[in-house]
Amino acid sequence: MRSISVVCGIAAVVSVASAGLAAADENAGLKLQAGGFVGIAPQYEGSKDYRVIGAPIIAPAGDGGMDSGIIQFRGPDDLRLRVINFNGFEAGPLGGWRFARNQDDSDRLLGLGDVDGGLVLGGYAAYHIGPLMPFVSYHHDVSSNNDTGGVLRFGTEAKANMGQGLWVTAKVGASYADQNYMDAYFSVTPAQSATSVAGLKVFDAQSGIKDVYFGLSGDVPITQDWSFKWAGTYARLLGDAADSPIVETKNQFSGGVGLTYSFNSGF
Repeated sequence: MRSISVVCGIAAVVSVASAGLAAADENAGLKLQAGGFVGIAPQYEGSKDYRVIGAPIIAPAGDGGMDSGIIQFRGPDDLRLRVINFNGFEAGPLGGWRFARNQDDSDRLLGLGDVDGGLVLGGYAAYHIGPLMPFVSYHHDVSSNNDTGGVLRFGTEAKANMGQGLWVTAKVGASYADQNYMDAYFSVTPAQSATSVAGLKVFDAQSGIKDVYFGLSGDVPITQDWSFKWAGTYARLLGDAADSPIVETKNQFSGGVGLTYSFNSGF
């Protein structure tokens, strides 16, 4: 839990720094929001058990929440910098962190060894069509010893202003994982099978669509300065990801709630 908090905090600080430069260019003061977030997520990808996670929130404030503007925070491995914005098309680099999977996260993983976390780099592109925004993003591990490969996500988001400052965002999409990613998180090698405490059979997971997902999130103003945030995502593992003996359930849920206070930073 501590690693998630630290990484999310670092990502948020990067967001603030970058957004501060953008605000300075526009000769406008930067309005920030600070607070905290508490949520749940699977113990590992494919787990039936969940862990509680917590993270600080420090990010630009304004209409649309943290997933709009020049800096967009959509998750620990998806901190986007919009460098192209033309006639509804936007694109830019992204970065973040892919968390480790430790063999002591579950009895089912004992004997398989750990999968290192690492820095993720990539890029994204999106196009605004009215309230809809089709997108594609690529996230590749560039620093772990395991070389956990890359994931290509594609789908559509729809954001709506429900009035009185209430924003709701819906997203639907799918994820394609390359061979290195599938080997790291879903394959069981002969050596791992021999040392598996749970007696997992050898399994060679192939690259392909690993999941489809649907999510909802919202930004609810409480007062002029205080805001309540909520988010939830459901993902369904598919193909070799779903068939892996490591997986306990194909249904993966995550979500949480947060509270932030907005203020003028003075720069």
